This record gives sequence, C-alpha cells and structure tokens, in this order.
Amino acid sequence: MERQEEEDDMVCLDQSFFIDDNYQLTTFTFGSQVLQLLCLQSASTDFDLTGQLVWPGAMLLNDYLSKNAEILQGCTIIELGSGVGITGILCSRFCSEVVLTDHNEEVLKVLNKNIELHASSDNPEYCAGLTAEKLEWGNSEQISQILQKYSRGFDLILGADIYILNCYSFALIIEKQSSITSLFDTVETLLRVRKEGTCKFILAYVSRAKTMDSLVISEATQRKMQINELVGTRSIVGNLEGVIYEVNL
Repeated sequence: MERQEEEDDMVCLDQSFFIDDNYQLTTFTFGSQVLQLLCLQSASTDFDLTGQLVWPGAMLLNDYLSKNAEILQGCTIIELGSGVGITGILCSRFCSEVVLTDHNEEVLKVLNKNIELHASSDNPEYCAGLTAEKLEWGNSEQISQILQKYSRGFDLILGADIYILNCYSFALIIEKQSSITSLFDTVETLLRVRKEGTCKFILAYVSRAKTMDSLVISEATQRKMQINELVGTRSIVGNLEGVIYEVNL
C-alpha cells in the first residue's frame, strides 16, 4: 500500500516541461550583413533543446564567412545542427541553395519560423533555395532522403558548436564520443557524394573540455580525413577559445 502511494506521488516530466518558446527577435551584425532572428537568450540542456539559442561557435563561423564570402558564392550548402538558423540564413545571401538541418522537433519549429521571417522580409531573394530538413546524425534513412532530394550533393558542409558539452562525468564523455562518431559518419557520407576534394566540411569548434578537443581530431584522422586549422581563425569567443577547421577526404 505504501509503495503504491509513493508511485502515485511520483511526477514524470516530459519534454514539454522544459520547453520555452518565448522567442525574442534579436539583431545580429556580421560585417555588412544584418540578420534578425527569433531565438532565446538561454535554453534548457535537457531533451537537447540547446538549439533554441545562438552559441559562440556560430558567431565565430559567421564572422569568418562574412569576411570570406567569396567561398560561398553560388555554392550549395548543407548545415548540420542548424539550431535557429543563423549561419544558414547568412549563407543564403551568397549561395544558390542552403539546406538547414536539425533533429529536434521543437528546434525545427523555430528554424522554420526564421526561414519564413526572412522569406517575408524586404529582400526575399536572400532566402532563395533556403529549406529545413530533419536530420539526426548517423541516421542513414534521413541522410538518404536528403540525398534523394539533393542528388548532386553539396559544395560545403557547415557545422558550428554542434556538440555543446559541460563535461561532468565519464558517462557524459562516452555519450558525446558516440555523438562525434555519428557526426563524422554523416559528414563522411556527404563528402563521398562528390568527387574527392570537391566538397569540404567547415567546422567552427569551441573548446569546452580537452578530452573533446582530442576526440574531434582523432575521429577525423582515424577516417583518414584531412583536418586543418584555418590560419588566423583561432580566437576567444564568449570567454572560450574557438577555432575553425577545414575537413575533407
């Protein structure tokens, strides 16, 4: 009887308990490019809702891309872990086609809202070819569905701050190691669609744990990928050290 009463008193929390969708329209400036996006100023790390806000790695990558916009001109791009879409939307001002991806349904909602926001702006040409797709890293079915739609593949794969980590336990390290493996499974599949060397993965990485730093490098080298730090990109963002890597086969 006592056990039954304890079970009756238990409260089971689902994702809806953590969801905050009170997004603020926020202005970001990268060089001459000004973006307005819906995002949160903070978000729950439970149920993988980190994509509801803009992280330092995205700021680092957007700053780099705005200064080197020539590498985007006329390109087709897929972004992994797009979150609210700040990088993909910036790229849409230079690229011919941009596919933004995320796996979290709640994050995909705000991502699509931001796409709609830019489609209704004074310069709708900026979002030409800008679409969102659901993609969980390592999910071969979802990757295949995307490649059926975009059979020619992509010129660039982008990722920024896509494995947020506060490293408190060994179990969490193992979990994130698995996530990095799934990430590179996805990247490798996308890179191989194009002839060797004609597609690149540009990764804005922010160091939060030395263990993770080495895991990213080792995952790429174990797959015989070339991973190179782009000269002049190492900087402090949000009190953390960030750098941009270029990865290819």
